[in-house]
Amino acid sequence: MTRHLPMAAGKELALVSKRRYAAVAITRNGIGLALKLGAMLGETEVFCYAKYSGGLEMRAGEISLFEGPVKDLLPRLFRDYEGVILFFSLGAAVRLIAPLLQDKRTDPAVIVIDERGEHVISMLSGHLGGANRLTLQIAGLLGSHPVITTASDVQGTFAVDLLGREYGWHADSFTGMKSVSAALVNGEAVAFVQESGEPGWLPPEAVLPEHVRVFASRDELRSSGFRFSAAIVVSDRLPDQDEPEEAVLAECAVVYRPRSLVLGLGCNRGTTAEELEAVVLHTLAELRLSLYSVRNVATAGIKGDEAGLLALCAKYGWELALYSPDQLNTVTLDNPSEVVFRATGAYGVCEPAALLSSGAQVLLQRKHKSGNVTIAVARVVYAG
Repeated sequence: MTRHLPMAAGKELALVSKRRYAAVAITRNGIGLALKLGAMLGETEVFCYAKYSGGLEMRAGEISLFEGPVKDLLPRLFRDYEGVILFFSLGAAVRLIAPLLQDKRTDPAVIVIDERGEHVISMLSGHLGGANRLTLQIAGLLGSHPVITTASDVQGTFAVDLLGREYGWHADSFTGMKSVSAALVNGEAVAFVQESGEPGWLPPEAVLPEHVRVFASRDELRSSGFRFSAAIVVSDRLPDQDEPEEAVLAECAVVYRPRSLVLGLGCNRGTTAEELEAVVLHTLAELRLSLYSVRNVATAGIKGDEAGLLALCAKYGWELALYSPDQLNTVTLDNPSEVVFRATGAYGVCEPAALLSSGAQVLLQRKHKSGNVTIAVARVVYAG
């Protein structure tokens, strides 16, 4: 289907469908390549300059024709698509997108391809926007040469700003990201401290540089005597502000929060989301654990329709794991409750639910009752 996009001065385009990638071509050769790529790369809409489109309306595929300057088209594509693929010169691309740049965390991936398809260039948002990955994918489809210039990729190491992305790790702040990345690619001593989270964080194609030393805890780092210029900390534990060493580490570190905590929750029928949230926040603060590290909530199956619990999970994007009485009763409890058994058919809810969901054998926080809520906390056990 071919759509015509009129481009009246001062008016934005109204895009009918929203796909993942937008490929833009303004020459006959470029249009031919864009159509070829659009047929191979899923979720791609091809935007062709109408003047050189020839008989494109008779061709299959999702095609949009535009009449006016490409600079009038790009602002909407920049906002609505994850990746923008430009089939024209790098210099022209630089001038056209320069006014559109906002932030590396929000700008889309931008790929530039010459009109002969010889080179596929990762131009913008190589890491966070996924331009490097998309460049390799497109180059493979077109049989082209990928051009990637980010230092970590060239050196074959890992990118600090992409650590644990596939696992949902959350960076406390991007403030120190640039300085830590600079230390990594310039061969300065870097301490990698992982206290929790998935162990397989190093990309398959990457190698751990010799100047990066891995530690299992901040205590291990302190006792090692290792002198480092920068640090990466992966932990669900909040720092102790009374410890001078913690302050020193915080000044030169990027901190990632893995999704490594499970909250076992039980509550009386009708307990509000506000009460549940207050207990969760207080408990995590007491344990000095990060809210960003909560992976999910676990409870008894009969609580699957508890409005307050569902609202709490929805607010924070937490999954709710539900267990039957038979499942909960497979966990041996130190203090089984006859009262809970009469109400639920299980001798406990929050403790066994947290242990079953996390795979742990011990709890970080045993059952604690506060008002209408009981809570237990466990740390996820990862294989390997």
